[in-house]
Amino acid sequence: MIPGGGINKTRNQWKKLKGQYLFNEFALAKVFRARFLTALKENRLCVPHNLPTKWVANVQNVGQGLPALKYLSRYLYRGVISEKNITENKNGMVTFRYTDSTTRNLAYRTLKGEDFLYLMLKHVLPTGFRRVRDYGFLHANAKQLLKRVQLILQVKLENKPLRPRAKFICSQCQSEMSIRIIQHASRSG
Repeated sequence: MIPGGGINKTRNQWKKLKGQYLFNEFALAKVFRARFLTALKENRLCVPHNLPTKWVANVQNVGQGLPALKYLSRYLYRGVISEKNITENKNGMVTFRYTDSTTRNLAYRTLKGEDFLYLMLKHVLPTGFRRVRDYGFLHANAKQLLKRVQLILQVKLENKPLRPRAKFICSQCQSEMSIRIIQHASRSG
């Protein structure tokens, strides 16, 4: 996810993106392919012989603001399939429901257990990879820069109240328990 602009630090001004996208998808695919192959060679990994010469990058505008965040969050911050959508597991066969992307209708599919696991594991990222990387003012360590952007764009965020702490109930008397951490001073011998 890329914001529709950036901050010019010398002028304290927001520079808005012109047009609908930041990168041309064909140029992005070429650059990614070149960097990927370079990284393979630098790490002395073998490059497959049947590697396609033309790669595809899926670059699309998914909207702005809250609708875009909702669209992307479905793919970034949840599992592949929720447990409630697995409807049956009998005799080594797994039945699950999903929404068909072309018709938007609810559909069911039954697979052998190992085929179902194979589909699930295709979505597991290799060690060291992350689904999302944040840069610039979106990075977790850029709180001051984010405050600057909010000031320039005159964004006022409402303070959310803190969540109440979980209550622990005594199994004997059914009253609320309080938890205290007591540190004992160590005695030197």
